[in-house]
Amino acid sequence: MNITPSALLAAADAAAGSQQFPPGALYVVATPIGNLADITLRAVHVLARADAVACEDTRVGAQLLRHLGLDKPLIALHAHNEQGASGAVLARLAAGESVAYVSDAGTPAVSDPGAVLVAQAAAAGHRVIPIPGASSAVTALSVAGDTVGAGFRFVGFLPSRGGERRDALAACLGERSTQVLFEAPHRIEALAATLAEGAPERHVTLCRELTKQFETVATMAAGELPGWLAADANRVRGEFVLVLHALPAVEAEGLAPAALQTLEVLLRELPLKQAVALAAEISGAPRNALYQEALARRG
Repeated sequence: MNITPSALLAAADAAAGSQQFPPGALYVVATPIGNLADITLRAVHVLARADAVACEDTRVGAQLLRHLGLDKPLIALHAHNEQGASGAVLARLAAGESVAYVSDAGTPAVSDPGAVLVAQAAAAGHRVIPIPGASSAVTALSVAGDTVGAGFRFVGFLPSRGGERRDALAACLGERSTQVLFEAPHRIEALAATLAEGAPERHVTLCRELTKQFETVATMAAGELPGWLAADANRVRGEFVLVLHALPAVEAEGLAPAALQTLEVLLRELPLKQAVALAAEISGAPRNALYQEALARRG
């Protein structure tokens, strides 16, 4: 069934009903993360009524608006100019105009620009209204099947520099709770190798190209992830969300004194990963639990 832009806008307005659309407000609008059909009727309604649309990338924003049959003044507001470009948005808000802000995909200010603009608008006394919708982090969690997790820690993109990246990964593996990470295609294999080495038995859900044509969702032990990626060249293409599952309750419990003593002795003489591997082999204790304990002692 084909839906024309005019019919879509009529449906959006009907769905919004008599809901107020305050002038002089900043609307933070979630947009599709892949499939354009995932946009909400409320988002369409707001974009249609806004006086201007600020965009992480005006080319991406213009494409979305054309798809909806809309033509709006666009303001470029991205990671490299957010501090200064926010002033142009604030000027419009001060004049009583309503402005919508959209990132390239998903919910703004979640590993995307938007937080500076929101903070400045709120500080200036303008109303900031969230328009919820697609989020790749929550989408990935919904299909991870992490039965142990209760809540999650959002990590987003890891630092690109070596030392900072290693520290961030160590912090992830040191957490027993569910972790959600974003990763680019040129780093996914290195990340998989690190997870496989540091926590081979911990479960990971890899989500690739969520809501797009070649969407992939696969759950496995981290130790299997490098081989799974290597089995098909297409598996390292696209954008990735990884859910590092929470540790099972058995691994969150205290380790036996003998296992702790073995680990302590080995840590005095060996690198952390080697000490953990030997301690697990000698004591029979879970390797993940020993790894968390070793991180805590070295940290």
